[in-house]
Amino acid sequence: MYRTHTCGELRIDNAGQRVELAGWIQRIRKMGGMSFVDLRDRYGITQLVIDDSKDPALNDIVGRLGREYVVKATGTVAERSSKNSRIPTGDIEIRIESLTILNASETPPFTIEDDTDGGEELRAKYRYIDLRRNPLKKALELRHKMAQETRNYLDSIGFIEIETPVLIKSTPEGARDFVVPSRMNPGEFYALPQSPQQLKQLLMVAGYDRYFQIVRCFRDEDLRADRQPEFTQIDCEMSFVEREDILTTFEGMIKTLFKNILGIGFDQDKKFKYHKAPLSEGVFPRISYQDAMKYYGSDKPDIRFGMEIADIKDLTAGQNFAPFDSAEYVGGICVKGAAEYTRKQTDELTEWVKRPQIGAKGLVYIKVTSEGIKSSVDKFYSAEQLEKIAERMGAGKGDLLLFLAGPWKRTLEALGTLRIEMGNRLGLRKSDEYAPLWIYDFPLLEWDDETGRFYAMHHPFTSPKPEDLDKFFGADRDRIAEVSANAYDFVLNGTEIGGGSIRIHDQKIQERMFEVLGFSKEEAEYRFGFIMNAFSYGAPPHGGIAFGFDRFCALFGGQESIRDFIAFPKNNSGRDMMMDAPSKIDEGQMKELFLRSTI
Repeated sequence: MYRTHTCGELRIDNAGQRVELAGWIQRIRKMGGMSFVDLRDRYGITQLVIDDSKDPALNDIVGRLGREYVVKATGTVAERSSKNSRIPTGDIEIRIESLTILNASETPPFTIEDDTDGGEELRAKYRYIDLRRNPLKKALELRHKMAQETRNYLDSIGFIEIETPVLIKSTPEGARDFVVPSRMNPGEFYALPQSPQQLKQLLMVAGYDRYFQIVRCFRDEDLRADRQPEFTQIDCEMSFVEREDILTTFEGMIKTLFKNILGIGFDQDKKFKYHKAPLSEGVFPRISYQDAMKYYGSDKPDIRFGMEIADIKDLTAGQNFAPFDSAEYVGGICVKGAAEYTRKQTDELTEWVKRPQIGAKGLVYIKVTSEGIKSSVDKFYSAEQLEKIAERMGAGKGDLLLFLAGPWKRTLEALGTLRIEMGNRLGLRKSDEYAPLWIYDFPLLEWDDETGRFYAMHHPFTSPKPEDLDKFFGADRDRIAEVSANAYDFVLNGTEIGGGSIRIHDQKIQERMFEVLGFSKEEAEYRFGFIMNAFSYGAPPHGGIAFGFDRFCALFGGQESIRDFIAFPKNNSGRDMMMDAPSKIDEGQMKELFLRSTI
């Protein structure tokens, strides 16, 4: 054994013991004929003390040490005269008898400190060094604990973990697949799974009524802080269940994670910061998709703060203010305590909402001050009319009202984005506050004018709500568009963490879904024949949910980016900077895979 203890476990009770430690040199300090070395491993840091005058050979070794050298140290635990309360081992030090250099190290390209001097790209290139830093170590430890707690909870209620294939058939309907050429089947390709959706449904047909998997998934799509080309899901499916069974089961899992990881309990007395989301059968608030859009302009609202959207179209019509008169929708938000915003600040906000990402044509404001109401549209609306608008918005003295107008959905989404921006600017979105939320009754389908067809809002195996089946089987396109999905999302602090649905288990409903999506019988058979065939052998009613595990970990860790919670992530271009992947393959491999050379 290289060590009898780790660098994080020795305490004052160990004083007098002879120990052996191994790890990396964090720093070296020489003071008054003594050398002090901080030795680090995954578990912590322990201070080593060497008397430079006692052993010339030992002193020679110390003189050759550098940052990140790997060493083995033998010595006796002693109480420190100058204690360090910032680390758990700060009451002791090791009086060194012998020191062995196990491996030398080049000087690292950045400091191995919590606040490192390395830029993001440099740290990505040397990720194996970056992983030595405490923030990343804590992030991966949190990820491990969350995985263990998840497995323990699901195992305790009868779920079985089953692995599904990574090489499957490509069934493009949504994000792009990553494809893998087959050497043994020239001209044919596997796909990497975007999720195990169809496979877990087949497990329900097979009788494994409670399945889960913490599984790697792949999507060839544009990236951002909370999205990677390969990511991990907590993937779950249950048979003989309705929506309420699934929400109750997984609300229990979420509460268990909060309690056992963060020490936060949720119960019926918990006061959530929300407006239109009453408690129902469970503990977490639940609101419909329509209400989420109406009050928050988003299907993943952050309810840690108010500032709900209000529709004021009926109060603004007929006043010869063209942007409002001609708009399908006029709505606004009340920003509490922001009436002191200057003209420069409101002008900056106006330019902000005009950005292409938001797409608004302009911004109207009303300030409720101690001197009365001031507005950017004073010449179109009387003081009495502006007061009615302020009253509708629940505004009081000192509040700032911001308004947008335009098409219904686009304007609501723009207001939702503005609401989040104002929440950020006012410090209302605190990382140590958690507001869980269920969203339900999403539209089943989305119509695309460009392609002239419906697309599944979630995926083509999501069941319509039973009460909407008449519309679903009808010929009226507008009524088909009104069909609600028996689907639900779990949202935490404005981030979609999980989503799922009751699945279609009836073969006729599944055939109708493919028909509505514009698939011919031949195309549906080619893409999904295996699951359609399985449904003819007694598919039980079933449903499930999948949680974005990386996002879950990041939110529990108080971060917006998921990269620190993945050992070896990709950058925004989908590249692995450390391995320099993706990369070209040689001519021999290209020939074996029957691919034309691109070199």
